[in-house]
Amino acid sequence: MKEDFNIALNKELLAEMPLVEFDGEITVADTPEAAREALEYLSTQKTVGFDTETRPNFRKGQNHRVALIQISTETRSFLFRICSIGLMPEITAFMENPEITKIGLSLKDDFHNLHKISEFNPEGFIELQQMVRDYRISDSSLQKIYGILFDQRISKGQRLSNWEAPELTEAQQRYAAIDAWACLEIYNRLSTGDFDPVESPYKVYPEPELKEE
Repeated sequence: MKEDFNIALNKELLAEMPLVEFDGEITVADTPEAAREALEYLSTQKTVGFDTETRPNFRKGQNHRVALIQISTETRSFLFRICSIGLMPEITAFMENPEITKIGLSLKDDFHNLHKISEFNPEGFIELQQMVRDYRISDSSLQKIYGILFDQRISKGQRLSNWEAPELTEAQQRYAAIDAWACLEIYNRLSTGDFDPVESPYKVYPEPELKEE
């Protein structure tokens, strides 16, 4: 009989995990020239992590456009400052390239927000929220998925910071880099077959049905 369980991580266990650090190289692409140079390098990669950041809305009716696109390899993370350089044709061409696999989470929201700036047809993307279901992982947040697979916690301390600031702080850069890099790390861990759901310590079993007397 097949064992009936899901894999989920509660907030208490997540809070006890050590913070993950990205010790790779971070490049801020805030000019068209820097963006083209970064894309030239990224176009040589087979698989990358992908994420976006938008300045938070604190007032009713306030809406901001995507300020940052993060694209990461295992050792390098590139932060494209869309609020400064716009959604350049070279960037949309990269997102339309089916030859490069791009790993993200909540991609539907990313595409919806990016389409407010410019229309493009995303190709070669893999949605982690769908992928993890095949491994019985019921959590859908990047933090919890990463915690389940690596027993480490991604800090969310910079999530509500100003992504349109004249310069990104070191803390903002590291936060943004980790989110895209973590997507790639999760994909690599699952796609190599290195994760066995049956062996996970975070299995959750359904409540037994109460039989009527």
